[in-house]
Amino acid sequence: VTSLCARPRKTGHALFLLGGQTFMCDKLYLVDQKAKEIIPKADIPSPRKEFSACAIGCKVYITGGRGSENGVSKDVWVYDTLHEEWSKAAPMLVARFGHGSAELKHCLYVVGGHTAATGCLPASPSVSLKQVEQYDPVTNKWTMVAPLREGVSNAAVVSAKLKLFAFGGTSVSHDKL
Repeated sequence: VTSLCARPRKTGHALFLLGGQTFMCDKLYLVDQKAKEIIPKADIPSPRKEFSACAIGCKVYITGGRGSENGVSKDVWVYDTLHEEWSKAAPMLVARFGHGSAELKHCLYVVGGHTAATGCLPASPSVSLKQVEQYDPVTNKWTMVAPLREGVSNAAVVSAKLKLFAFGGTSVSHDKL
């Protein structure tokens, strides 16, 4: 018997590939599991790296990341899988990269990550974030919710049984959490 937490979620018959950590990327691919092929889709409008992606219904949300000149972003782009087009949503309250995201009760949660203390990275130090933001797709608004106990980046974020969980990751001092 497989527990609820161990089973992969099905959101149809498709898997989307996007993103990167080392190089900025603007590519989006659909992995068609039935046809066993990878299909290029509409490019992400703004190339970036170290962003987070999360699906809510038939839409894929990408949040933050680092763009040109390694600037930290608070941009949110939404890919409508039915109409195969990108649109921009309200920006997050805090610019961040290396964060996690998950869907809970039809809202998007963005957890932790890094933000530049001043200027652009990598020249300036970064700060691990405790902040957790909630996005409501119906109102297109972001709200700060209860923060983490300590700042974390690169954590795995999931929802299960009406709760949000963040696992692992590192602090700005690169301590494993």
